[in-house]
Amino acid sequence: MKNFVFDRPIGKLIHGGDYNPEQWLDRPDILKADIEYMKKARINEATIGVFSWSVYEPREGEFHFEWLIDVMDRLYENGIYSIVATPSGARPAWMDLKYPEVMRTNGMGIRNRHGLRHNHCLSSEIYRNKVRLIDRKLAECAGSHPGLLMWHISNEYGGECYCDNCKNRFREYLKKRFGNDIEKLNHEWWTTFWSARYESFDEIEPPYENGQTAIMGLNLEWKRFTSWNFADFAKTEADTLRQYSSRDDIPVTTNLMKQFYDIDYRVLTAQMDTISWDSYPEFHNDRETYADTMLESAFDNALLRGLKRGRPFMLMESTPGVVNWMDYNKLRRPGVHMQFSLQAIASGSDTVQYFQFRKSRGAAEQFHGGVIGHDGTDGTRIFREVAATGEMLEELADVEGTVPVSKAAVLFDWDNWWAIDGSGGFAKTTRRYPQTCSEYWKKLLQLGVEADIISANDPFDGYSLIIAPMLFLLRDECARRIRDFVSRGGIILGTYMMGYINENCLCHLGGFPGAGLSEVFGIVSEEIDTLYPTDTNTVNITDERFRDSNWKVRDYAEVLKVGDADVIGVYTDDYYKGGAALTCKKYGSGAAYYQAARSAPDEMEGFLKTLLKDADIECADIPKGIEYHRRSDGDKVFEFYLNTSEGSITVGDTTLAPKESLVVARGDGAGETKKKYCFKYKS
Repeated sequence: MKNFVFDRPIGKLIHGGDYNPEQWLDRPDILKADIEYMKKARINEATIGVFSWSVYEPREGEFHFEWLIDVMDRLYENGIYSIVATPSGARPAWMDLKYPEVMRTNGMGIRNRHGLRHNHCLSSEIYRNKVRLIDRKLAECAGSHPGLLMWHISNEYGGECYCDNCKNRFREYLKKRFGNDIEKLNHEWWTTFWSARYESFDEIEPPYENGQTAIMGLNLEWKRFTSWNFADFAKTEADTLRQYSSRDDIPVTTNLMKQFYDIDYRVLTAQMDTISWDSYPEFHNDRETYADTMLESAFDNALLRGLKRGRPFMLMESTPGVVNWMDYNKLRRPGVHMQFSLQAIASGSDTVQYFQFRKSRGAAEQFHGGVIGHDGTDGTRIFREVAATGEMLEELADVEGTVPVSKAAVLFDWDNWWAIDGSGGFAKTTRRYPQTCSEYWKKLLQLGVEADIISANDPFDGYSLIIAPMLFLLRDECARRIRDFVSRGGIILGTYMMGYINENCLCHLGGFPGAGLSEVFGIVSEEIDTLYPTDTNTVNITDERFRDSNWKVRDYAEVLKVGDADVIGVYTDDYYKGGAALTCKKYGSGAAYYQAARSAPDEMEGFLKTLLKDADIECADIPKGIEYHRRSDGDKVFEFYLNTSEGSITVGDTTLAPKESLVVARGDGAGETKKKYCFKYKS
């Protein structure tokens, strides 16, 4: 049963999103109309209470949940579930006035003022106690409601706090991390450089902007600590809800934000039952095509889905119209929202949800898109497209509980991202770690293979091909699992910058890639050259199996010393002309490929196809301009074909116009077609 978003089958895909009835408690006519609009739009879920603390507890110790239960009752009577959020993302003003320590301190050591949201100190015991109390009251009040579908913890966690409470908590964290051994910390952080040694943990401060920022291990560990502190805070909320709710079948989630830099989502979501995230692609920008924007959205879906392997996720927030916080708040064109929503389902989501149902009349997000606009009617193009999306989701109800399944994976780690960005050397503008990972993933998708995105700490079982771009931070345990994976028959592609440092930012000794992987790949990287945009070089592919033209080299090129690997590509220019740029070593029953220079995966199609074939992964024959996804539960199979091009494309016996999509339902694995669905918004 664990492959379902809500730990049990609901029998439908969820269509809904953030609903803020507390903004309209003085307008019962509006609240009554909202339910009728929801039913007309095929909305079957409402998320309530995300920022409701000042309404729940307007004065300290005075609680009001009657309005919440009244709304939940009326929703449930009309066939609409509720997801109830804890209000910890924004505090009431009375709390900050009475307990100023609950407010954050910035990187210069200055305490913030009351305001905005997510301005709370995670280490403040006063704040944690206040959160426990409001969550307990909420669970006792709403936890038995038959319409309750899920608990939603806080909202879009983010930020840092540098107050004394956090500083002391960081020191305790470091004591556990290094076994209360300050000399071990000094060694691992290499503090003899620039006379940065510590004699006790009490001397350690966070990396204040005007303080110690030159110790790479300190900077990285602070980011790890912040992620751990968020996760610990979230656990406090989750434990409280589970303890005081009278129902034990209510899963817990918190909404994430794509490639969010500040928090390691793999750490944060350890306490979550389900992954949910907020997706706001910048459609119709002047930098890329619609298809490119959709591809980036698909990568983000895979990245977040990978946090809970083998389980559907939730599209917790999106907008059918505009947002109000981008540089250019472009209105989505007709048909975009419907195809974007189908892409989320195709990628493994069992929900399509919005922020928000009804536009706010005032305050910060009054012009953020909603299902119901300021005109208060259902006569808009946005409403019609939302209703059409609801009808589409009803038709695809059988998709619930199926998941994308792949034998290929791309490694992506927040730890590694931070380490690359925080290191010296290279170039300041071309490191582009997440973009590099996404380029490999997108190319595989264009070849009909939707790879999983996993961390270096995740199990490698079930995969036959792993691509590990720029695995700069390499732990001994990860190196061991890579060695085992290849020796058992797996194929791995490692790239430049692989295995330079350990988990504490100390360089591996004995040659890169370190931790014994030089033996697996049969090479040693002696130097890395950073290239200007005007520098030119290419890789001449000498292995005819790959059928690629020369690859253009950009940004980075390593100079390799080849041991017992086969050279299958060489540089054509500069002093390392003729030197190895692409190698392969047979290791055990598998193969380890090493790509020493950055080249666009689009130029590597023949090479990647050969790797997929050798890994026994079938490439689907996908027409150019079609985005392809596949979901299955072993019995049911759903294939999704999304036309993201500007022209008509034929798939089998079906011709798809731009922004038109085809879903093919099959039974018994990849057996005969049972049903076809064609979806396009008709204004």
